[in-house]
Amino acid sequence: MTLKTVADRVGVSAMTVSNAFSRPDQLSAALRERILAVAAELGYVGPDPAARTLARGATGTVGILLTESPQHAFYDEYTIAFLAAITGELARAGLALTLLPSGRAGGVIPARDVAMDGAIAYSCRPGVDGVDWLRKRRLPLVFVDQQPERDHTSINVDDRAAAAAAARHVVDLGHRRVALVTVGRDAPDPREAPSDYMVARQRMRGWLDVLEPAGIEPVVRRSEYDSPEAGAEALRDLLDGPDRPTAVLCFSDALAAAVVRVAEDAGLRVPADLSVVGFDDTPLARRMRPALTTVHQDAAEKGRLAAAELAAAVARHRAGEEPVVRRLELPTELVVRESTAPPPA
Repeated sequence: MTLKTVADRVGVSAMTVSNAFSRPDQLSAALRERILAVAAELGYVGPDPAARTLARGATGTVGILLTESPQHAFYDEYTIAFLAAITGELARAGLALTLLPSGRAGGVIPARDVAMDGAIAYSCRPGVDGVDWLRKRRLPLVFVDQQPERDHTSINVDDRAAAAAAARHVVDLGHRRVALVTVGRDAPDPREAPSDYMVARQRMRGWLDVLEPAGIEPVVRRSEYDSPEAGAEALRDLLDGPDRPTAVLCFSDALAAAVVRVAEDAGLRVPADLSVVGFDDTPLARRMRPALTTVHQDAAEKGRLAAAELAAAVARHRAGEEPVVRRLELPTELVVRESTAPPPA
């Protein structure tokens, strides 16, 4: 079944049938409905997408390069809300979303080889090949939770200030033995760890901005990004000792929930024996018992903005217009709930 078969049945040109699928504004509503009805009757689904992409010079698809594996996007509640907002906003712009793993498999590098009109780089580690390939392709790009770059719009929160607010909260409650549970690789100087994600580095700096002047030398435990349970388990030995921390500041709500489970397994009560603070304010933070003190950032608004900025950049690129680069910073707020209290006497 071909486009010409439909055209012959309706008595119009092949171009008219093509326009009925890809340029409906070129036809009257009545003619388009008649063409689509005949196509449905004959079992014709429309022009081949690959051929249409070549003809239009556009795919109607944008990518998102993820932090680690695509699997992470399906169980991390913050990322789920972020991606849901992106897909909703893109749908309004007539764009679809493709998840791009940052590595390679079978000789394929998705950031290099997948056809797309633009991309979002989401919280990728420095030196990730995928980001470099997206730059080389000169696609419209939006960076989210990444170090801002001169040529691309970026969307962030002030992670350093937000983390400082969380640290100030536990210091003001009277805590002096504090542990930090974060992501990334160990480094001699946690402030400057080059292998860390930009977000992890900024949150570490924010915590230390408050703890160091207060004379507090925190214990640092790290986990792989996709394994909050491992990060919490790394804290278990500290919770068994006489000088155990009385407060734990966590990179995310997922890590904080894992810390609470480990503490309860060790016979500790939260917050009577151990205060725990998260980051993100996901639905998990409100479901936990006790409800989690955490830093709120709006995942849905961050996703909506990222998609809107990328859709606008793609439209300007198609029109041959100069890109518009913006630096957007969303607000955060410390939300105090039941998981923090003064240290035990």
